[in-house]
Amino acid sequence: MMEMMWQDLVFLAGSILSIVFLAPTIKDASARVPLGSSVPSMTIGGIYAFTYGTMGMTFSAAGSIGVAVMWSLIACYRAPGEQGMKNILRFATDLGRQTRDVVQIALPTTDGGQGQAQTQSQTEHQSGHQQSAD
Repeated sequence: MMEMMWQDLVFLAGSILSIVFLAPTIKDASARVPLGSSVPSMTIGGIYAFTYGTMGMTFSAAGSIGVAVMWSLIACYRAPGEQGMKNILRFATDLGRQTRDVVQIALPTTDGGQGQAQTQSQTEHQSGHQQSAD
């Protein structure tokens, strides 16, 4: 029989406190939490649950699953905009687009510098502003 580690109960207690503190956000229909906060927190909760499970810390894993579920409910129902799973898909799509844009800007181009000019042109078009050359 495996002996329970006291740390398992400490992590469980921390998760229970997190769940208690997150509950009012779920109850408040007017609460709006950005997806940039809720989706990463939900993901980390899931990763922690998996990690604790592989270490044999069953109570910690269960608590982390509870925290991940709370954050997923917040992401689905308390984010600005539409409600439901579409919020998480919207976040993932936007994150992918932003990552692609950053990579395109960060990587050197092989077109003789045309990529930078094109990026600047796209930015000017999106913002409606042009910078003066002086």
